[in-house]
Amino acid sequence: MEKENREHKDSLFVDLFYKDETAKQNLLSLYNALHDTDLKDDGLIRKIKIEDILYKNFKNDVSFEVNGNVIVFGEHQSTVNPNMPLRCLLYAGRVYEELVEEDARYRTKQVMIPTPEFYVFYNGKEDFPVEKELVLSDAYLCPPEDNSLELKVKVININSDKAHKLLAKCEILREYSIFIETIRKYADSEEGAIKKAIQECMEKGILTEYLKRKGSEVRNMLIAEYSYEKDIQIKQQEARQEGWDEGILLSGKILGELRKNSLITNEQIAERIGCPLETVEEIRRKLDQ
Repeated sequence: MEKENREHKDSLFVDLFYKDETAKQNLLSLYNALHDTDLKDDGLIRKIKIEDILYKNFKNDVSFEVNGNVIVFGEHQSTVNPNMPLRCLLYAGRVYEELVEEDARYRTKQVMIPTPEFYVFYNGKEDFPVEKELVLSDAYLCPPEDNSLELKVKVININSDKAHKLLAKCEILREYSIFIETIRKYADSEEGAIKKAIQECMEKGILTEYLKRKGSEVRNMLIAEYSYEKDIQIKQQEARQEGWDEGILLSGKILGELRKNSLITNEQIAERIGCPLETVEEIRRKLDQ
């Protein structure tokens, strides 16, 4: 199921919960914390990975099957994207496509599949609720019927100041959260933030064994991660600016039509310049205020 892709860069989150030698034990700890269970055997964990779904060149998601009954789809994010349910839908489709043999899909006997669960672990700087649910149906163009597909993603704020109960139950997630917060503390004011954060956390017993083994690798992963986040921020700013510029241009066209003929209808303007009727109505309403 997993394919090697050297172009992909893994985040620290992915390394801790998927790649590292302690990953299965970390996943078991996370599962126990999410479900209030006390499973001991990490042999019950089967890691699942499908490439090229959520990201083209940066991996921040982990998926794992527990005892063949449940598939947990988890992702760490420093920003919350309302398209997460849609992305999870695409990811889950690929996973089940791999799990269920093609012939079995057409047999008369019902195919039993592991129950899916979707989580996003948020630790960004922007204020966000302790917990929030995102749903796929919010993206539907028409109100969903009773038999429409629904997918729910639970967003959990793992910033330590929010004190989500999950952090008290999952030590590795708590230490990961503190480590990232320590890096940010130094990043705002000092050079060598990653090196200083690693040193401080090791002195305080945060991810100590992991950082001793993989200090240089952790630095490289974090450099790639912060470069990726910066790139995303720049693209978001460019998109907002582009939307702003387009809005100004569209407003100018609408005003131009009104100057030519004050009696022109909203429908005529929308048809002439090829824009939504609602946009014309909103601009005209503001002019009449």
